Amino acid sequence: MKIKIILSLFVIVWIGLIVRVFHLSVQSNDYYETLSENNSIKSELTAPVRGEILDRKNEPVAINELGFKIAFAPHLTKGKDRTLLNKEIAYLISMIPTLDADKIAKTYIQEDSYYNHSFIDVVDFIPHETVIPIYSIINLRGTMKISPSPKRLYPYGLVGAHLIGYVAKANQKEIDADPSLQLLGHVGKNGIEKYYNKYLQGVAGERRIKVNAHNVEIEEIGRSATQENHNIILNIDMNLQNFITQAFEKRVGAIIVMDIHGAIYAAGSYPEYDLNRFVSGISSEDWNALMTSVDSPFTNKMVNGLYPPGSTIKNNMGLLYITSGVWNEDTTIMSTGSMRLGNRTFRDWKKTGHGATNITKAIIESCDDYFYQGSIQVGIDRMSNGLIRMGYGKKTGIDLPNEFIGTVPGRAWKREKFHKAWYQGETLNTSIGQGDLLVTPMQIAQQTALMATGKLPVPHVAKMIGNAPYTPAPLDVLTPAEKAKLPIIQNAMRGVCNNPGGTAKSYVSTRFPIAGKTGTAQTTGISQTVKNRLNEKDMEYLKRSHAWFTTYGPADNPQFIVTVMVEHGGHGGEATGGMVSSIYNKLDDLGYIKKTPPPEQ
Repeated sequence: MKIKIILSLFVIVWIGLIVRVFHLSVQSNDYYETLSENNSIKSELTAPVRGEILDRKNEPVAINELGFKIAFAPHLTKGKDRTLLNKEIAYLISMIPTLDADKIAKTYIQEDSYYNHSFIDVVDFIPHETVIPIYSIINLRGTMKISPSPKRLYPYGLVGAHLIGYVAKANQKEIDADPSLQLLGHVGKNGIEKYYNKYLQGVAGERRIKVNAHNVEIEEIGRSATQENHNIILNIDMNLQNFITQAFEKRVGAIIVMDIHGAIYAAGSYPEYDLNRFVSGISSEDWNALMTSVDSPFTNKMVNGLYPPGSTIKNNMGLLYITSGVWNEDTTIMSTGSMRLGNRTFRDWKKTGHGATNITKAIIESCDDYFYQGSIQVGIDRMSNGLIRMGYGKKTGIDLPNEFIGTVPGRAWKREKFHKAWYQGETLNTSIGQGDLLVTPMQIAQQTALMATGKLPVPHVAKMIGNAPYTPAPLDVLTPAEKAKLPIIQNAMRGVCNNPGGTAKSYVSTRFPIAGKTGTAQTTGISQTVKNRLNEKDMEYLKRSHAWFTTYGPADNPQFIVTVMVEHGGHGGEATGGMVSSIYNKLDDLGYIKKTPPPEQ
């Protein structure tokens, strides 16, 4: 009996062993084969080539220059022994003498460690023509790896710098926010390059390779392609962009040329800077020069410059006044050249005044007196609420990064910001675009389009994102009463540029009538004791007023907006009228002005 039990246990054990061996050798074969394969097959992400940026005529604005990068094998140093590393550096320098040996060594040592088994990039970019004659020699060296590495190139240099933006090496904060930058290396830092960075940088591909136990590549067994067509086409015409850059030479400020639907055909913030200096890393000396310049070349004045709008605000104010229920288009005041409020005198720019003045004359001749008196009747609440509804104190929505919103002052704003009461004198200052009222040039261009069409367009630089058109819808912000009386403002704006007494009449020389509004925004307060103001050109530069001229044209068939702001330019029309006229004539030369009959009013 005992023998039977022992034999039975013996048989059971052997059957169990046989079953287990069968399972391990046959049934689990696929599992372990897959596990083995995973241990010998390595996946590598491949960086996509950054999408290109083109203008509306497919002229290249930001492209990729073909070149190569060089990497060294890991573990070329053993403690403080750099013999192998120095040998490889010396060999590479013998092939390409222009390289910096110290920089290569420093880059390698920073990345080399016991745990790193990947090749280390030591040279980011070498031009294609430099590498091709020696490519095969370097590529056969087992301790070096050479691979394609495109470099961003901006063919127009500084032209349109603030619109286009630039790419540069990603910092650690940017890499932490987007780990894919560890692979890509560079990221958009400004302008379109930054706003559309995710789209332009594309999606990485994957390369599958077989390696041996020493992590040496044996063969490539598969590759997935990177994203196709992640280019962007802009509304910008670089011919026109170059023209406005030349027209604005040696001035500080901004120009915006936009169609009435919001498409930006040209725009600039001045002075500009060469985008190509940033791609490989700008020197500390050049960076400090940009940062400390009194003209702030690194600030995008189109969307980050905040200025008092001066008399350009009178278009909006006038529309609010005549639809307020307090005043209307027939309301007439007697302008004497100044208005007394308490113990303070508020002057008109015209010392003798404008005489009997209604809304049309007030805009044509830019009568401060009219807006002073109207502001007392209409009140700051209705004024500030109306300006905010029309789009001031808000982002325009333009596809550029970090847009500022400006300031629309009022009772609630002052109470929240300064914990103080609002004074009536501040209402008068606000009515003529002074005091705490601050705007960007892009907001003034957008508001001019509102006056021209009755709709508030969303400014946009991009025309096509890949194969998809970009056409943001305009906003409907005017009340029915404002829409009904808008032609009164439009007629007055036409008079500014064409009627005797118009503040821009003497400075406009376009081939067709345009409409607009000048503005001279003070940067320095004038004492009550001053009886006769200095001429702007006789004042110290930094004490001169900012000069504005914002327009639409043709006056009877609006198609384009041209807004110009010159910092410390003095009188609005005088400083800007010639530039504005030349831009409209250039638009005509380029065939953008359509000579169609005006629509019936």
